[in-house]
Amino acid sequence: MFVRLSKWFVVLALVLVIGGHWALLQSAAWLGMAVSFSQTDSVAVALEKTFDGKHPCPLCKLVKAGKNSEQKRDLQKIETKFDFLTDAGSCELSPPRPIRHFIPASERADASRAAPLLPPPRAA
Repeated sequence: MFVRLSKWFVVLALVLVIGGHWALLQSAAWLGMAVSFSQTDSVAVALEKTFDGKHPCPLCKLVKAGKNSEQKRDLQKIETKFDFLTDAGSCELSPPRPIRHFIPASERADASRAAPLLPPPRAA
């Protein structure tokens, strides 16, 4: 149950971040406008009034104002200037590390297969 709830929470957060709430509100506004206009006019005229932009409803105005305020905030964030202070000479270049040459496995094997010293050394 917790996993399913957390997945829905992530989906909801992503929708809010990309502005999906405005699209949902705008869709609801268009649907309401189409229904209200179709009560007095034909469906074709009602849809034309809904999408022509000349007859906005209060919800459409709210959505437009909300989108504009978000865009202004985004522009303010973009205009923020970052001044990074750096110390002159703090960047050092070092020479590359020497390349380590590895002994091939066949040569190592030959060295380890050398015959032991005969006769064995005696303790003194």
